[in-house]
Amino acid sequence: MEPYKLDRLGIILKTARKTKGLTREQLSETMNITPRYLLSIENENKKPSYDLLFRLVRELGISADTIFYPELESKSSELEQLNNLLCLCNEYQINVVKATLKALLDRQNINHI
Repeated sequence: MEPYKLDRLGIILKTARKTKGLTREQLSETMNITPRYLLSIENENKKPSYDLLFRLVRELGISADTIFYPELESKSSELEQLNNLLCLCNEYQINVVKATLKALLDRQNINHI
């Protein structure tokens, strides 16, 4: 097993930010930090405080395991990502997702008959 690499943190955070479609400026404003500080975390191996790391993980909807156990391959990473996104939804959004999923499954069942 390869030892834990702390230099992966910036790459993980940057990828998650881009996946969410956020600019560095948008995320910085939400986190109440400067864009330059976020740049140093993403690209220059700067380590954030625990509080900031906690807030970044939650805001970006990434699994903490991705950061603390990068050597582990998660077979259910897509399900984890979906679960993380669902945790960010309000009740209305959850109902839309459930209705959409039910319609997709119903359509699949009709096509298999």
